[in-house]
Amino acid sequence: ILRHPRPNSMAGDDDDERRTVTEDASAPPSTPRRDFYVCVHNVAKKHNVGNVARSATAFGAKSVVLIGSRQFNTFGAQGSDNHVEFEHFETLQECRRVMIDERGCTQILGVEIVEGALAVHAHPFTGNTAFILGNEGHGLTEQQKAICDGYVYIPQYGSGTASLNVSVAASIVMHHFALWAQYDERAREGEKFIVAERRQRTSKRGVIGEHPDAVRARRAAARLAAQNDDRDDNVDDDGGAGENIESVIF
Repeated sequence: ILRHPRPNSMAGDDDDERRTVTEDASAPPSTPRRDFYVCVHNVAKKHNVGNVARSATAFGAKSVVLIGSRQFNTFGAQGSDNHVEFEHFETLQECRRVMIDERGCTQILGVEIVEGALAVHAHPFTGNTAFILGNEGHGLTEQQKAICDGYVYIPQYGSGTASLNVSVAASIVMHHFALWAQYDERAREGEKFIVAERRQRTSKRGVIGEHPDAVRARRAAARLAAQNDDRDDNVDDDGGAGENIESVIF
């Protein structure tokens, strides 16, 4: 509600009044961004990863997480794999630990039609969230379910199919999270959204490179092993010289 100046107020009073109006009308501080991660494990059709990557960058995923193999097919990504971060974990358990302890996820949600799953349009999200996608044929395995805190599903209204393609399902789930988290819509130009400049690749396309921390640890271990080998060689050399002198004396 705008305030009217007080009668007979001085110019300085009017300035104070206007400042008060501006401060009162200001929006409250924005909440921290809520991030989401898309975890892919045991997906049979490798081109689905490329399609997931395309949707991930469209809806603002923090990263696409591959579990197991570092390799993936970029078919269907249409170059969008250059604009989304990729992470890799060897095991499901390692993925869960990092998502919860280091990425601040409040829950890992499986995308699956199971008893107790909540409709994704109800937005049952509580903060940073990791979604894990099942295999196209048999869905989530028991091992994958073991790292989940809950499940979301996509209601269907037609009778012609039992489920959706994994990349299609992922797109719908990501879109709903972005709506819930109130992401800013990307600017448009003509009939397209504006695409950011391509980034310089740091690894071969279709392969997730090692994390920098892992590279540093591996190199440090190699240097330490080399130093130990050098010390062993020096010990052997000294021992051999001692034996030669001893043989000459006796």
